[in-house]
Amino acid sequence: MGIVKGSGRVTESGIYIGKLRHRRFTPARHEFTYPLFMVFLDIDRLPQLMKVSPLTAYNRRNWISYYECDHFGDAAQRLRERLSQDAQRKGVSIPDGRIFLLTHLRYLGYNFNPVSFFYCYDREERLQMIMAEVNNTFGETENYWLTSRVEHPAGSNKRYRFPKTFHVSPFLKMRQEYDWTFTPPGERLISQSVSYEDGQPIFDSTLTMDRRDWSQRELHRAIVRFPWMTAKVITSIHWQAVRLLMKRVSVVAHPGAGRFGRATVQHLGASWRAE
Repeated sequence: MGIVKGSGRVTESGIYIGKLRHRRFTPARHEFTYPLFMVFLDIDRLPQLMKVSPLTAYNRRNWISYYECDHFGDAAQRLRERLSQDAQRKGVSIPDGRIFLLTHLRYLGYNFNPVSFFYCYDREERLQMIMAEVNNTFGETENYWLTSRVEHPAGSNKRYRFPKTFHVSPFLKMRQEYDWTFTPPGERLISQSVSYEDGQPIFDSTLTMDRRDWSQRELHRAIVRFPWMTAKVITSIHWQAVRLLMKRVSVVAHPGAGRFGRATVQHLGASWRAE
């Protein structure tokens, strides 16, 4: 479950292409890996960045689109304002530098982000803080401001250990602790999450990706390889759920409707009714 040191500072928006691996250790072994790509965008330049190609758009339908309503809070407000307000409610102070969003965009009008990461930098472009915006398939959302940092052998890496407070998978209990590690985004980006139950690791997820420029050419190459990225994401989630059921992994009941915040947009296949 080791993680390597990051490859340096990031200064511009880009595209990250790589793979996601999930491993479950108990009560049944279960593992899968699939290729993917995500975008890494300066949140203060979103309208301009989405002019990179005739196939991209900001707040309107296209092959690839960024919609403000696909993220938490009031879509009429700038994303930085929403982040500042949410951080203030959680007693967190955001550094005064640039903020980059690692996320999936909409493809042919559809989007679902299991997790988006906000990388917050200071004015010297040093990564200071990360926020994880987590969504589940019950149409709910939760923001984790990662502040419970612990030491990591690679000093530039960020590692956080904190209790789970949001129901994500119907195959994982709430009574767990997370251990998340991030490399600073550079030519390579790695993020790893380990779930512990009673002190034992029961699940981990590792995202490993390489950087490409934010350009029309690189984005079109990604589209050719992943023409409908978010449809693949939601389809994979449900297919892996079927596989777990076939392995007789028990379903964990949802803690109850109304306990968590509702996502701004209720996307098809990601808004099952919570009992």
